[in-house]
Amino acid sequence: MMDPISAPFAAAAALLLSGVASSGVLFVPEGHVAVYYRAGRLLNFTAGPGFHTAWPLITRVETVQTTVQTDKVTDIPCGTQGGTLIHFDSIEVVNQLATDAVLDTVRNYTTNYDKTWIYDKIHHEINQICSRSTLEEMYITKFDALDETLRDALQRDIDVHAPGITIIAIRVTKPTIPKSIRANYEAVESERTRLKVSAQTQKVVEQEAETEKKRALIEAEKAAAVEAVTLERQLKMRQNEAQMSAIADEMHLAKAKAEADAEFYRVSREAEANQKRLTPELLQLEAVRALANNTKVFWGEKLPNIYAEGAALLPSGGQESS
Repeated sequence: MMDPISAPFAAAAALLLSGVASSGVLFVPEGHVAVYYRAGRLLNFTAGPGFHTAWPLITRVETVQTTVQTDKVTDIPCGTQGGTLIHFDSIEVVNQLATDAVLDTVRNYTTNYDKTWIYDKIHHEINQICSRSTLEEMYITKFDALDETLRDALQRDIDVHAPGITIIAIRVTKPTIPKSIRANYEAVESERTRLKVSAQTQKVVEQEAETEKKRALIEAEKAAAVEAVTLERQLKMRQNEAQMSAIADEMHLAKAKAEADAEFYRVSREAEANQKRLTPELLQLEAVRALANNTKVFWGEKLPNIYAEGAALLPSGGQESS
């Protein structure tokens, strides 16, 4: 049997051992890597997400994030080339530490590596850029490229000294400048905006005028085309009428010629028939008949010559003496 006096000590020892044993269990969340320190020295291995064990009171464990994270650097003062003091309220740096570079980065810059390469580096680069830039450049003309300039400056030095860190993006807020200077810039910006609106309005008016010009040109071309078609149709009609008139004239001429030829043929044939029919004997006979039909009685010593000549027309065998 256990001595009654030693029983409380056994219970306390068991409780102490269970507490020590439980303190040796650690949990690493997703997107993090655990690094181990023993006696102040960084061990050469890491642990991924999940439950792990470590020697309590001997081994110290810290976790390092390896997913994309955003570090926000605030209240950054800087002096411009002209001596004006401006402030950046905040600059956000999106970055990521590669898993295979955790040990080297932590060994060189501890688990707070982002203080050296993000927070302190942003202050340094902003002051470097400000010192060689004017207020107008920092506030207006170069502000749109400031985030890319910072990103490239950080990444250039990080690639040399801490190659496991990647600067993904940087977001810079508009700097705060003295109120009097800001009022001047706002007035200038207002005037610039007014000029842009005026220029845009002028461009719209010019485009409308150009559109109207093109529309009028299209209408004129359309009217000209219609007129050309109409003239061509009228010309075709006149040509057709001329052709029809020419054909009618040719037909009339042909008809007249045919009629003339027919009349000439009839007269010719009639003349030929008369030439054959009107023989000298027949002509004498017809003359006598004509005289006989026109018999008249004349009193006197001499007869008219016509009768004497007519009597000569009679055949000699048929004359009688009175």
